[in-house]
Amino acid sequence: MKKILLVLFLVVTAVIQAQDTSEFKKETIEFIKLTGSGAAFDNAITQIGTMVSEANKEAYQKEANATLDGLYDKLADLYMTEFTQAEIKELVAFYHTDLGKKLAEKQLSLTQKGMLMGQSWGMELQGIAQKYN
Repeated sequence: MKKILLVLFLVVTAVIQAQDTSEFKKETIEFIKLTGSGAAFDNAITQIGTMVSEANKEAYQKEANATLDGLYDKLADLYMTEFTQAEIKELVAFYHTDLGKKLAEKQLSLTQKGMLMGQSWGMELQGIAQKYN
């Protein structure tokens, strides 16, 4: 009888933990989408899709969009290693504010511009380093 109760307890515990993890992942995916990543992924699908003929564009879009669930799942796993569920909830709440929405809207553009600045700075550093060879 004790063994049956122990097994039952372990099964119930595992189910509860799976539900907690599932909810955590769902919240994390919501956070990722709120940050503007969804728009960036859609943009990438569209840009890469310019190489696809008009006759195949619909099939391409369907297959490309089907890859997003797997990508969100992997990204959620990554974020879940760095943030607690409580932190993700706070981030989701922030991205629902006006300021959070503004950040999400501007994030892709800011990242792209920042990367260009970083590349330019890197070239400047290379020039400085070459002076000291």
